[in-house]
Amino acid sequence: MATVELTAQNIESQITENDIVFVDFWAEWCGPCRMFGPIFEKASQEHTDVVFGKVDTEAEQALAASAGITSIPTLMAFRDGILVFSQPGALPAPTFEDLIGQVKSLDMDAVRASIAEAKAGEPAPEA
Repeated sequence: MATVELTAQNIESQITENDIVFVDFWAEWCGPCRMFGPIFEKASQEHTDVVFGKVDTEAEQALAASAGITSIPTLMAFRDGILVFSQPGALPAPTFEDLIGQVKSLDMDAVRASIAEAKAGEPAPEA
């Protein structure tokens, strides 16, 4: 599967309607982005069970800002609609392959339990 162009209009549905989504925040002028692009594209062709989406931070500045992107490339991974990885910087192919495997093998019940536990320890929002 080729990469999918993600925009403010479709990113939420892609994340919520697919089991695993990797998102590459990039820009044409960014050298490390151009180096990581072919690695990301190759992975999208090898892992057809995963959605690989790209956000052009120049065209989608509001989306990049709302995602808290301060450095590109930034790679995010979502599993079952939950952000499970976010890191700036281009990854070498073997490291990216390892990350894909880790995201695929996550115990999502444990992840949800950990999130619930963390939320339970937070103070209630003040009115």
